[in-house]
Amino acid sequence: MTTYHSTRSRNESLTSKQAILEGIAHDGGLFVRDDVATGAPSLGALMAGTYQDRAKLVLGHLLDDFTAEEIASCVDAAYGDNFDSPAVTPVSPCGDDWTLELWHGPTSAFKDVALQMLPQLMRVSRTGDGRNVMIVTATSGDTGKAALEGFADVPGTGVTVFYPHGKVSDVQRLQMATQRGNNVAVCAIEGNFDDAQTEVKRIFADAALRDRLAEENVVLSSANSINVGRLVPQVTYYFDAYAQLASAGTLKAGDAIDFCVPTGNFGDVLAGYYAKLMGLPVRTLVVASNANDVLTDFIATGTYDRRRPFHKTISPSMDILVSSNLERLLFYLSEGDCDLVASLMADLAEKGAYTIPPALLERLHATFACGRASDEDTRATIRSTWEEHGVLLDPHTAVARHVLEQRPADGTCRVVLSTASPYKFSADVLAALNHDTAGMGGFACMDALEELSHTTAPAALSALRSAPERFGDVVAVDGMNAYVEDKAKELLA
Repeated sequence: MTTYHSTRSRNESLTSKQAILEGIAHDGGLFVRDDVATGAPSLGALMAGTYQDRAKLVLGHLLDDFTAEEIASCVDAAYGDNFDSPAVTPVSPCGDDWTLELWHGPTSAFKDVALQMLPQLMRVSRTGDGRNVMIVTATSGDTGKAALEGFADVPGTGVTVFYPHGKVSDVQRLQMATQRGNNVAVCAIEGNFDDAQTEVKRIFADAALRDRLAEENVVLSSANSINVGRLVPQVTYYFDAYAQLASAGTLKAGDAIDFCVPTGNFGDVLAGYYAKLMGLPVRTLVVASNANDVLTDFIATGTYDRRRPFHKTISPSMDILVSSNLERLLFYLSEGDCDLVASLMADLAEKGAYTIPPALLERLHATFACGRASDEDTRATIRSTWEEHGVLLDPHTAVARHVLEQRPADGTCRVVLSTASPYKFSADVLAALNHDTAGMGGFACMDALEELSHTTAPAALSALRSAPERFGDVVAVDGMNAYVEDKAKELLA
């Protein structure tokens, strides 16, 4: 059985079940396993069957202390009629390239693929544990709702979500503020996503808080992609996209493929790297950034520098300057050098920047490329994609499509990861299509976009207009710790 340890040390040795419940290592690092490749299912096996069949193989390999029966029960519960496509994550053509549609789940965002699975993995992991779990999550827009939806009214589990006040779309805010469930809490913070995420990490590292909650029989965990149980399910859709394209005759087994991923916290694209390590013939993973282009600069130069202005953009889920999952990539690029990773993360915390050694930069460039899109680029891409191909894109997907269009095509199959329904961002999409949105509310924009495009908004998004708002709390960043403790006692009493 493979064990997990921190990216920053090997002091802890946990099963995947234990790592999922813990969420983050006590030293602040992220849980990883040393070897992703050995024992992985063959490419042929991963191309056979259904999405659910592939998920069982991927999860069974990466979470190998779960029995086959446990994995099967998790997959069957996670991926059913809660997705509005039998393919779960269908691939569709868009010009000469392809789009992997990851937004067919209950909250119309790619986070559903993992966050319908994570509660199932936690359910199995908690068997015999006896403790209640308080999920604490920072969100830039989509993770929060997907976590709330996945964990709502799950016995023995509470959920607290923090989001940056005024920095998510109207629909994203309403999705969280109207969430059903007796075990959920939603709170805005006076700051940006990086502030929220940094404080959540501090909360997990707070030994005194951990001890006080332990007296209440409560353990903290996370639904962010810092949790390995959030990351691992995302690996499946890379293999599934490849299998769909092979079935359509677009490629054959063994052909190279490129993926372009709109990225903020680096979890979505890191799952593609895991797929590559497991044998998927990925040639290039293209990291697409908006104006908050810290990842673009890092991939180009090897220097990660968060000391830059924070920009509020029309692709808010990517408005991030500290990309937590990059730490896992550094671990693998450095061949498991925990001391190096710990040193780089210390530099980031203390100085705001770090530079990787030349050898790591060379390994990075062997797989990763990058590009950026301004809001103007994003709007132009939404407009041109609709006019030329009849395909609506949300702003995040448009960032990725713009970046991919700047790269010369050479016959290799190229796939853009589409991360959200355009109706989550109706006003911005409508404005990009040259529609005057002055004085229009979010739902008026949704209606107008339906009329203009002759498409239909997801029912769950349309229903928000009549849903009562339950949550309106706002706290300062330094009030998050106390808020979590209060909610743990209230929701898990």
